[in-house]
Amino acid sequence: MRWTLKPKPAPEKIKALASQLNVDELIAVLLVQRGIETFDQARQFFRPSLEDLHNPYLMKDMDKAVARIELAIANGENILVFGDYDVDGTTAVSLVSSYLRSFYPNVATYIPDRYDEGYGISYKGIDFAEDNEFSLIIALDCGIKSIDHVAYAKAKTIDFIICDHHRPGDTLPDAVAVLDPKRDDCSYPYDELCGCGVGFKLVQALAQNRNQTIDDLLIYLDLVATAIAADIVPMTGENRVLAKFGLDVINSEPRPGIKALIQNVKKKVLTITDVVFIIAPRINAAGRIKHGNEAVALLTEYDLDQAEQFASEIEQYNSDRKDLDKQITIEALSQIQENNETKNVTTVVYSENWHKGVIGIVASRLTETHYRPTIVFTKSGDKLAASARSVKDFDIYNALEACAEHLEQFGGHMYAAGMTLKEENYAAFKEAFERVVQETIHPDLLTPEVSVDAEINLTDINEKLIRILNQFEPFGPQNMTPVFMTKGVKDTGYAKGIGADEDHLKLFVKQNGSDGFGAIGFGLGNKLDLVKNQASFDAVYCIDENEFNGNVTVQLRLKDLR
Repeated sequence: MRWTLKPKPAPEKIKALASQLNVDELIAVLLVQRGIETFDQARQFFRPSLEDLHNPYLMKDMDKAVARIELAIANGENILVFGDYDVDGTTAVSLVSSYLRSFYPNVATYIPDRYDEGYGISYKGIDFAEDNEFSLIIALDCGIKSIDHVAYAKAKTIDFIICDHHRPGDTLPDAVAVLDPKRDDCSYPYDELCGCGVGFKLVQALAQNRNQTIDDLLIYLDLVATAIAADIVPMTGENRVLAKFGLDVINSEPRPGIKALIQNVKKKVLTITDVVFIIAPRINAAGRIKHGNEAVALLTEYDLDQAEQFASEIEQYNSDRKDLDKQITIEALSQIQENNETKNVTTVVYSENWHKGVIGIVASRLTETHYRPTIVFTKSGDKLAASARSVKDFDIYNALEACAEHLEQFGGHMYAAGMTLKEENYAAFKEAFERVVQETIHPDLLTPEVSVDAEINLTDINEKLIRILNQFEPFGPQNMTPVFMTKGVKDTGYAKGIGADEDHLKLFVKQNGSDGFGAIGFGLGNKLDLVKNQASFDAVYCIDENEFNGNVTVQLRLKDLR
């Protein structure tokens, strides 16, 4: 693992901010590294407010979208809310449909079948709309590249409003309105919203039109926070505001569906990390194993008993999903060995029997073992479908663009993408992808990196520091949990391997007579010899608070030792 110490910002910036805020220079360093250099920026960072949300009408086409929805309501038209089957899509559909239904009855939802229809807007979905007399489709978290689909719908006199956050192609679909802050001609001040976030801006605009305030929309923020966490969008700007207030809703008054998912969790207060690891995988499991409709049913259910019934079914899907992804990961790793591809700079694997619903998770697992851009293919109808995952700082979307001649279609962003191709093009694509990545990736990027915010001594860790660090939450991309490095640390004779295979490490560490701290290193059991007999070592870690039997103690969560 590479340890990279972030460059220390200019001393005058640190001093100025530290004195304005009356905080230690260490805090000022962490803030400036996050782009926060003034008192006002710090105030917005530490005290996010719903008043910081931008006017939704700043988004290109928002006026057109609202006008078309209001026309549909005035004319008594049927509205179909269409979205992708992942967390971002199903939360977005739940949000927009439940908001519209709060004052208008002719609203239905449609989630495409992952196996039968695949990702995004489907012809089958448009045919369903025609058969059931829907004249307006609101597409969420998809559609920015669905030019042919939108034209097909238009020929049937069905209008589209598209709410997406993926990168547009050269041409936009011929929809009534295309809401996507990544449009080149859209001057909306924040372009890192997730699909559910764009859906929320639409709801916010409709609400403004009906003289409602942001307070009327708080009940939807548990959905928005879940999508922001699951879709791994930057935890900056509007996303940070929506995530913070959405977390408050999750921890105080969540909707029955989310309440049912988290009622067996022992923790009193959930963090964004808990949303990522507890709520999101369960919502995702519905679309992976059964159908995304089940997630929407859970998230739009108002009766707690019924929600608990849905949640227990989804719990079972999640358990099945875990078994599947474990099994497929084992098969994929052995395929890499058998093909003598351990020295490649990419991983591309395929089996027609792999479950399409978990190949994205398997791609992530493979990057944990062989750290490199990874694509996992399976059979889907008469084509192959795949999920791609990248490594830090490498744009896999650009690499796919360079191999586009071999692909039927692809979409996604820097770190994750999906694609389909004809089976006869698999070998040529695999070869081209390996070649493109080899030519464009910096060799350093093939070694996992831990990015260190600052070097400190253990004596710097005190109550005030921890209190302020807690206010850095919610954490996420571009506002990650601060990582510290301390040199010359020693275990006090407590070191031991823990866990079933002793693959985790538990220590009690000190440095030059400092107070001691408990430390845990998940997956670092192999470093036990390094710390035995009170040998001195360097550590990179995050500072955690560990709650046990009502007692809160400070614990170092080790990321690496050397």
